[in-house]
Amino acid sequence: MRVLELFSGLGGWRYALGDRGRVAAAYDISPAANATYALNHGEAPVPRELATVPAAELARHGADTWLLSPPCQPFCRMGRKRDLEDPRSRAFLNLLRILEAAPPARLALENVEGFLGSEAHGRLRELLDRQGFEVAERRLCPTRLGVPNLRPRVYLVASRQGLLHPPLPEVAPAPLAGYLDPEPDPALELAPELFARHGPGLDLVEAGATRSACFIGGYGQRLVGSGSFLRTALPAGRGARRFSSGEIARLLGLPPGFRFPPEVSLEKRYKLLGNGLSI
Repeated sequence: MRVLELFSGLGGWRYALGDRGRVAAAYDISPAANATYALNHGEAPVPRELATVPAAELARHGADTWLLSPPCQPFCRMGRKRDLEDPRSRAFLNLLRILEAAPPARLALENVEGFLGSEAHGRLRELLDRQGFEVAERRLCPTRLGVPNLRPRVYLVASRQGLLHPPLPEVAPAPLAGYLDPEPDPALELAPELFARHGPGLDLVEAGATRSACFIGGYGQRLVGSGSFLRTALPAGRGARRFSSGEIARLLGLPPGFRFPPEVSLEKRYKLLGNGLSI
């Protein structure tokens, strides 16, 4: 496969692709994401807004496959669910126009569960059906594949050459201990007053647990509803710490050599991981 990686972020699709093909070009407008992508993959994405990219530019790459994770905020459970009226859907709408005029042979899309049944989903399915694609959709969570992290997502694959339909594996999630840093950063410890105020609302887990909550982009800024916190050894269980960016990266399936540029702040790292793909 010769691939366009659209909304490329940290390059999750590229990691997932492995040796099944090669990325002809990646596109993203986030400087922090593009710097991280370049550091880990050796190639920089095109810093171009997909809402305005012309069909001819994408066609020049000679790709036969699109891999894309459009912005999820228009469909998020905690968002306003403005669907295609959300300004962040402009890029997706432009890609639908290009897809109608010059469809690739294959595409795969990942998004939050709220994408299913949305107007955006309906427009995409109608277009794929009209173009003669075979389509398969699945709701999947990493906890079904051995990873102790709740991140339910919708995966849509489409091909004009037919699809295989393999059975889904069922692998029990492993304990969190295998994903944790051997020496956690003391700066991740929650201040006692913060823990006292917000402790009852936090998703608290221990190293032996086989689940953790979905980590969102705001994990570094908010406490309740942003992801799990790990209990620490303070007396009477009165302590907890944030997960490190490295621990979250491992839970997303990013490889051991994955790293961030030093100029990317911890807050931005959390945001990029929260918007990332579970490999």
